[in-house]
Amino acid sequence: MGDIKSDFIEGLSGISQFWGLPKGMGAIFAVLYLAPAALSLDELVAQSGLTKGAISANVRGLTRMGLIRPVNRLGDRKDYYQAETDFYRAIRAILQERQSGEFDRAVDSVTQTLRRLEAGEGDFAPPERALLTERARALKDFFDTLDALASAISRLDSLGLNTVQTVLKILK
Repeated sequence: MGDIKSDFIEGLSGISQFWGLPKGMGAIFAVLYLAPAALSLDELVAQSGLTKGAISANVRGLTRMGLIRPVNRLGDRKDYYQAETDFYRAIRAILQERQSGEFDRAVDSVTQTLRRLEAGEGDFAPPERALLTERARALKDFFDTLDALASAISRLDSLGLNTVQTVLKILK
């Protein structure tokens, strides 16, 4: 059984890294997801193999993203955490995080770059300007599509789980 859990933890660590997040975030989420009850930081250290400092830093990020939440235990001063098991709620939280200022600044940077290129700013040969403009436009289009998708998913969520699943089945 231990190998199965270890494989799962390693798998989520890899997925986390694939999406540009620390492997530790994936490991912590996996440990909490498989746990029947909330775990303390010490229990997370023991089960994940990460240091307490790494656990603490990654727990803050996971909490901010809505993938885990703190749990209070009456009379206990330790910090306990539990994984979000409602994936629709987790996706909503991630999409809300996506709408943070950091994401908006990245999109604004790409938009500004595209405007400047289209306005003829910078000392670029025509082929290089064309390539840079094409790439910046493609990235801006991607971000615009991602933003529209995030809005659509948020709107679908208000219809309820069964409706979202039905729509996704139709789209397959």
